Amino acid sequence: MTAAGQAEAEGAGAEPGAARLPSRVARLLSALFYGTCSFLIVLVNKALLTTYGFPSPIFLGIGQMAATIMILYVSKLNKIIHFPDFDKKIPVKLFPLPLLYVGNHISGLSSTSKLSLPMFTVLRKFTIPLTLLLETIVLGKQYSPSIIVSVFAIVLGAFIAAGSDLAFNLEGYIFVFLNDIFTAANGVYTKQKMDPKELGKYGVLFYNACFMIIPTLIISVSTGDLRQATEFNQWKNVLFILQFLLSCFLGFLLMYSTVLCSYYNSALTTAVVGAIKNVSVAYIGMLIGGDYIFSLLNFVGLNIWNMKPQVSDSGHPPPGQARTSAKCKELPHTPAP
Repeated sequence: MTAAGQAEAEGAGAEPGAARLPSRVARLLSALFYGTCSFLIVLVNKALLTTYGFPSPIFLGIGQMAATIMILYVSKLNKIIHFPDFDKKIPVKLFPLPLLYVGNHISGLSSTSKLSLPMFTVLRKFTIPLTLLLETIVLGKQYSPSIIVSVFAIVLGAFIAAGSDLAFNLEGYIFVFLNDIFTAANGVYTKQKMDPKELGKYGVLFYNACFMIIPTLIISVSTGDLRQATEFNQWKNVLFILQFLLSCFLGFLLMYSTVLCSYYNSALTTAVVGAIKNVSVAYIGMLIGGDYIFSLLNFVGLNIWNMKPQVSDSGHPPPGQARTSAKCKELPHTPAP
């Protein structure tokens, strides 16, 4: 984090062009870091919410927010990282990120608990066209026809797989589509707000978590989610506790890696990296979790998006992907939560 913090500080005082053009190594490593974190947290959350049957996805999200606040605050106190102290202008600077942040968190965890991993990952692909659309509207970016065609191939595969899902769960589908919307919006607005001269990467992460942990706790109490969490019968199980703590830590790493990837690349690249990772998650999910029901049409639909061409916002493969895609078949994107 120290190196990243120094890079951010240098970027704030350096030439504008240099700040906008990070090295290929930084872009590649940030993408790989995000893909790895996203892959690991999906597996850990799936184990907690399905294998153990933990009934409180909102409480799990609160744990991840608390871990983020604690880690960043302690790092700031020890001068490992820097972000501005609170002032009354910060909520205005951040809006609407806190709302998108908590929506992304809750919808992501809820959909993970209600869908098989293959269907969860394939339906998360709708994040990519939504991100492309929002970057065009909010950031004014334009994309080549080849990128648009690739995105529609992703959507086609997702529709085929969803139309033949034998374990169809309407509530799960609603949550995952909400998660797609929140993830895409969160990625685009994070890119817009991440000015090193304002809040910077760490400030965006810290104040997002601070502003939303109390409202999320209130939601958890009012919906009975907190009561279900406290009454859960596995709190004496050491293995469950370790996985719960691991999920909280990975939640912080995922949020940090998402911001880092968007900072060095773009929101669309982050979404595509998330999509590549999901290839591994989908096939692993057919073997673990116990909630995937095989059908030929569904399997074909899954493989259409698995074999889709991957492109970044520049119209070419994301930095280094041509050399690494075979090793890091992926997925945040989106972030995320």
